[in-house]
Amino acid sequence: MVMDMGRDAGHGVVELVYQPATEDFTGALRERERLRRRRVRPRRWAFVVVALTFVLNASLSLAGRDKPNWFLLVLMPLAATLVFFTPRLQARAFQKLGARNGTFRATVSDAGVTVANDNSTTSLNWSAQPRYRETEDAFITYSDDKNVSCFTVLPKRGLPDPADTDRLRAILDRHLARA
Repeated sequence: MVMDMGRDAGHGVVELVYQPATEDFTGALRERERLRRRRVRPRRWAFVVVALTFVLNASLSLAGRDKPNWFLLVLMPLAATLVFFTPRLQARAFQKLGARNGTFRATVSDAGVTVANDNSTTSLNWSAQPRYRETEDAFITYSDDKNVSCFTVLPKRGLPDPADTDRLRAILDRHLARA
């Protein structure tokens, strides 16, 4: 539902109603990693180093040059799997927490973003999360600290009318920087 709060059609309030989904958080975390590129590289390098060490250990063991280190042969694939799937596991954890809170109702206006659910209400002014990204499925606002520690997901499926997407984008463009 969109209500005009001013004379200009670009001003107003955009409301979203949605149930949190794992895909919302997966997309938000993926975009967050892109914002933190320097921090993602070590995670990717850790995956590569663990995988190469595993291959080297397994190769030496199979060639008979070294006794197999069963601890490493079991632990390294587990570590590589955890490093690789961490964003998806985090997204599922966020979704489970969100699902406990029921239906989310987000209100975006020139004053900021207010997200309410069955258990709480949170209001953020624009300076709390001064940048955003738009994906195919959502708008995601982010804090500007180096770890990008806070974000808010506004899924497009929560908009009652597809035309509200442009209205929401206009409000975000007026107050936030695109990341």
